[in-house]
Amino acid sequence: MNHTVTAQIERLVAEHVHIINAAFGPANCRILEEIAQAICDTFRRGGKLLICGNGGSSADAQHMAAELVGRFTPGVTRPALPAIAITTDSSILTAIGNDMGFDQVFARQVEALARCGDLVLCISTSGTSPNILAAAKAAKACGAKVVALTGPKATPLGELADICLATGPGPVCRIQEAHELAYHIICQLVESGLKMDTEPPTG
Repeated sequence: MNHTVTAQIERLVAEHVHIINAAFGPANCRILEEIAQAICDTFRRGGKLLICGNGGSSADAQHMAAELVGRFTPGVTRPALPAIAITTDSSILTAIGNDMGFDQVFARQVEALARCGDLVLCISTSGTSPNILAAAKAAKACGAKVVALTGPKATPLGELADICLATGPGPVCRIQEAHELAYHIICQLVESGLKMDTEPPTG
């Protein structure tokens, strides 16, 4: 066994645990509940959820959409939920990027797809990505609600969002790990909340 590598692994695990513990105190747990409630309310009134992010956050957008369109909890029976990752269509992304600039690749899709009563979830570890900020502005312009997952507090994205979960500073990879836990919790809360709508009252 290479003790140097073992020590490095232990340090990385400890760093992960520290970031997670710092990210999910009582205040952020309340924000998670608020985000889940906003998504439930959006679905209940017939709206849809659009999700965007860059790089690893793009993969997170697709992951979250998959959990909602499919299902998060094994064995749960529920209708499919209208969640769309606007990070997936290479033809749309490259057409907009080539003709209008990369900062418009999500905003243009939001303009096309989002309506008043919808919700746009913007994921950015920095909270400063120009194309994510443009997407948030486009959402506000069409009357959609904006929810953000960021790392640091007091970011331009956080200022644009109606609800913002800032998991705190740290290496990008650790922020992404905190975001994954956050949207897993959100998916489970949404699934539980909507399941309660279909259960007959007891007593």
